Amino acid sequence: MTAERKLRMGMVGGGPGAFIGPVHRIAAELDGKIELVAGAFSQSAERSREAGESYKIDPDRAYANYQEMLEAERRRHDAIDFVAIVTPNHLHLPVAEAALKAGFPVMSDKPATASYAEALTLEKAVARSGLPYGLTHTYAGYPLVREAREICASGALGKIRKIAVEYLQGWLSQPIENTGQKQATWRSDPALSGQGGCIGDIGTHAFHLMEYVTGLQVTELNATLLSVVASRRVDDDCTALLRLDNGANGVLMTSQIAAGEGNGLRLRVYGEAGSLDWKQEDPNRLRLKWQHGPEEIRHAGGSYLGHSARSATRLPGGHPEGYLEAFAVLYREFADGIEAWKAGQSAPLPLTLPGIAAGVRGMRFIDRAIESSQRKCWIEF
Repeated sequence: MTAERKLRMGMVGGGPGAFIGPVHRIAAELDGKIELVAGAFSQSAERSREAGESYKIDPDRAYANYQEMLEAERRRHDAIDFVAIVTPNHLHLPVAEAALKAGFPVMSDKPATASYAEALTLEKAVARSGLPYGLTHTYAGYPLVREAREICASGALGKIRKIAVEYLQGWLSQPIENTGQKQATWRSDPALSGQGGCIGDIGTHAFHLMEYVTGLQVTELNATLLSVVASRRVDDDCTALLRLDNGANGVLMTSQIAAGEGNGLRLRVYGEAGSLDWKQEDPNRLRLKWQHGPEEIRHAGGSYLGHSARSATRLPGGHPEGYLEAFAVLYREFADGIEAWKAGQSAPLPLTLPGIAAGVRGMRFIDRAIESSQRKCWIEF
């Protein structure tokens, strides 16, 4: 980052009633590297203006739609530096393509697109543009997730034999989409979310976390997707058996009808010499268990952590950091990547920041899981 000014962000989505839009704005601005200055916050021009007022941006830069924003910003001397996409999934591809074509790097909420075919189209658009593209798989920003990743890469656990990842929520235990609840309504509509419901909304997070931490890739899977709530048009519960490229087996379990659960993301990795256990609802502790040694708990902020974990930490040990800070780590890395790109570096984004490759694999996972469930058999990834 230069000391001259903050990077200017233009946001698409995040209007009144949105959950993730304000999260993106807070996270982006947390480190003082980025400032939200423009947006097309809603498909309603009036609601976009209302959102602009709430975000305290120039009224002239609260646009009626993203096409208008991109065209107007291209002509400004103080144009935005990148576009953040925080819309329902069906708009991720058209907005990203338009932004890249207009010359703006893109930071997108996950999943990358609404379908695997769209993800392949986006992959080509990113390559053609040569512009930075980031994907906010939030949990990759937690310091102890970074620590777990380094532990796996070091070989300290020995050969990995078994992986168990789960992401359990209970907020869709009842058909609240029928009451007009905004977040449930679009997530339960395949025209807006894509064909994957739970598997797309949180299953992609679990899948990404598993591959991100272990460095392994899924080669085969056998998935069962269910719509437990009778009137629901997309899946709300998923269990998948996995085979990985080192011969290990895994299980992935995600659900949004697990009554009483909040945001229960958990990863356990078992190797020949030991295992690790990380929970999103207790993110500042990483538990290590050794076959021949005492159990170990590593704390966020500890001076003994590896470089990657320390670089993602803002506060001393004992001062909890959580979701917003993890989100902000990704935006900080993206901001640094944009500055590196402007300076002419050919591969400016750090490997710790999820990008288009993660987006394509995530959409492939949804596609393969749906097909496996329909065919009721193992299939190749």
